[in-house]
Amino acid sequence: MLKLHGFSVSNYYNMVKLALLVKGLPFEEVLFFAGQTPQALAISPRGKVPVLETEHGFISETNVILDYIEQTQPGTALLPADAFGQAKVRELLKEIELYIELPARTCYAEAFFGQAVEPLIKEKARSDLLAGFATLKRTGKFAPYVAGEQMTIADLMFVFSVDLAYAVGKKVLNLDLLEDFPQARALLELMGTNPHMAKIRADKDAAMPGFLQMINSKR
Repeated sequence: MLKLHGFSVSNYYNMVKLALLVKGLPFEEVLFFAGQTPQALAISPRGKVPVLETEHGFISETNVILDYIEQTQPGTALLPADAFGQAKVRELLKEIELYIELPARTCYAEAFFGQAVEPLIKEKARSDLLAGFATLKRTGKFAPYVAGEQMTIADLMFVFSVDLAYAVGKKVLNLDLLEDFPQARALLELMGTNPHMAKIRADKDAAMPGFLQMINSKR
């Protein structure tokens, strides 16, 4: 059985978790926090979350894990059948990660954990996020999913990145990143109705107090 190592507060962990749930795959969740301890580095070379444990060994990096699951496991397809369609989905996924998720992440400390972020970092995040959302407007199809009619791995990156970026915009940057982007707002609402999202939200809510306590203990 596949084992998913990580913790329910991590958006990247939840991307993989949703893929496994949508595909209807049996898997075991193993609590694992990112870090540079020998134990963490033994299964994740960069000490990052998530990690997928397979019968052959461990796989890290979310994009790689999602591809592995798609290539090796049965269930609902999360990539188109043709090579060009697959490439366009991966292109969208990477654009959302590089130009939305990662810039927003630089402000997570202030948005969610009560830690101040330097003004220069916030200004760069603002610029990068505006450019990232402009890119998504040009490349996303939203018909109704980000790559077209089929839910794909790009939607997994979308739903667990755009929601946090929107929160960063509101809480830290005085910016409504979805104000003139109704297609993205509609897709967030659609993804929110996925029956598996309720479990992911409940697990995240249950894990959050312990996670915040751990974060605060390290200050």
